[in-house]
Amino acid sequence: MPSASGRPGPQPAVPPHAAAADAGPVPGGPGPTAPGPAEPVPAETTRVDAPEPPSGKGGGGLLKSSAIMALGTLASRITGFLRTAVIVAALGTGLLANAYNTANTIPNQVYDLLLGGILTSVIVPLLVRAKERDRVHGEQYEQRMFTLAVIGLGVLTVVSVLMAPLFIDVLAGSYKGDQRRIAILFAQFFLPQIFFYGVGAFAGAILNTRGSFGAPMWAPVLNNIVVIAVGGAFLAISSGRVDPSSISDTQFMLLAVGTTGGIVLQTVALWPSLRKVGFRWRPRLDFKRGEIGQVARMAGWTLMYVVATQIALGVVTALANRAGDRGVAEGLGEGYGYTPYFNAYQLFQLPYAIVGVSVITALLPRMSRFAAEGKHADVRAAFASGLRLSSVIILPAAALMLVLGPEITTVLFAHGNTSDADALVIARVMQMFAIALVPFSVYQLMMRVFYAMQDTRTPAFICLAVVSTNICMALTMYSVLPTDKIVVGIAGGFALAQVTGTLISWLVLRRRLGGMDGRRIAGAHLKLIVALWPLLGFAYAARTITEAALGTGLVPGLIALVAGSAGGGLLYLVFARLLRVDEVQTMTSMITSRLPGRG
Repeated sequence: MPSASGRPGPQPAVPPHAAAADAGPVPGGPGPTAPGPAEPVPAETTRVDAPEPPSGKGGGGLLKSSAIMALGTLASRITGFLRTAVIVAALGTGLLANAYNTANTIPNQVYDLLLGGILTSVIVPLLVRAKERDRVHGEQYEQRMFTLAVIGLGVLTVVSVLMAPLFIDVLAGSYKGDQRRIAILFAQFFLPQIFFYGVGAFAGAILNTRGSFGAPMWAPVLNNIVVIAVGGAFLAISSGRVDPSSISDTQFMLLAVGTTGGIVLQTVALWPSLRKVGFRWRPRLDFKRGEIGQVARMAGWTLMYVVATQIALGVVTALANRAGDRGVAEGLGEGYGYTPYFNAYQLFQLPYAIVGVSVITALLPRMSRFAAEGKHADVRAAFASGLRLSSVIILPAAALMLVLGPEITTVLFAHGNTSDADALVIARVMQMFAIALVPFSVYQLMMRVFYAMQDTRTPAFICLAVVSTNICMALTMYSVLPTDKIVVGIAGGFALAQVTGTLISWLVLRRRLGGMDGRRIAGAHLKLIVALWPLLGFAYAARTITEAALGTGLVPGLIALVAGSAGGGLLYLVFARLLRVDEVQTMTSMITSRLPGRG
């Protein structure tokens, strides 16, 4: 199934599509044609790096822009995890769930492989630059690119539906009999999502480049509501556990049509906003000399990047499915395959999706303008500011996942056809993913620095190192670990791959930008790590005391989760402010200034 935001699901090495649209000028900030500073200035004094006044007046800053987008993303993620919980309760983590999730991964893979990365990492910067040169030319260029995308998506969707059996055999060659038949049928219903993913991504990019950020962040809520209703209806018409051999036509159609219908609604919901910002699609194929060639040159390296990531995803999916089959054969049960990995990855992506994607979406157009003007100091400052800001949330989120992982998955997933033991498997995988959260976020942000400089070649080569690490680790874990630990080990390989990508990217960018403002970044992160220890201690104590007094299960898990995260989070904020972490102080000042009776 798609991620909780309605975008593609787990990616062993994530390609450049991390959001529906990763670009656009920031509302309230400098517009597309606004000139930057006359000369590059040191990172300590660039306008990107300056915190927004607590009153929020006088121009929008990175924090304000990110907060606006994060609110919509938070709503989509909250409803997304309600959706995930309902689907897991309805399908469990066994054979039917594996068939459903594997089939629903395919449209994401195909879309990313052949178009998704190009749309978000290549087309968006080109749209921004075209409008900077000339507004009329930029709008015509926008129409031509949209037309090309619609045609390409239509052809790609038709071909993909015809190839559904081949996709299932490649990703889940161990599926036999009814499980293979149901997986192929699911894939044929899910593959039309490719068209709507692509149109939605392009529509979101257009909205962002015109200063509209709300609709792309809120539209996925509609998709989540539809799938929540589908999962609830499936539970209502089912009695007991359903497997590939016992699923009825009504149950199948409900899942198949409802899941794709949610994506369709999510895309259609963007159209009123497009009209509001003045976009009217008029098909155009009158490309100017060099336009398609420019896209092709940049897209070639992006395609290499995406092909590599999809190979890794295919290997991981196949190995996880085989691990699930081994678990059944060894009498361990059905809950050790791809579905635990899939659901753990969605949980892992939550903090990054809320904070990291919002920061990236606000930063990419800025960095693109700075890079076009040769202002490397401003690019460096924008990166450093975005990294410090996102780490304020991502670091404590990773810590809470590590300490309260079993409680999180028990509260979310241990319902219906999913047992406490199944939820605990998801927790173990998620805890391993939590180790990857910080390097994953840093790596993704550094990729956008390359794209802002219109460099798609370097990320492609770095990706080869990341993917190679991921595949080698996944194969090793599958070979050496017992069956019930394989998917946990594969998640550990993902973590090591992200560390590899982060280190290589840092070294390359450090030389290209003349530094990375490493001293300020390291200083801020050291303060945040110190502030994490009270959070870790409180969360662990809350979990231990609750378990000793009430045991385990839904109610004790909920109590420990609420108490540990709320109390620990409060301590983290107090210590971060005492340590004078600028980003925390700016964030809390902005929030308190908007409370009733303030400012």
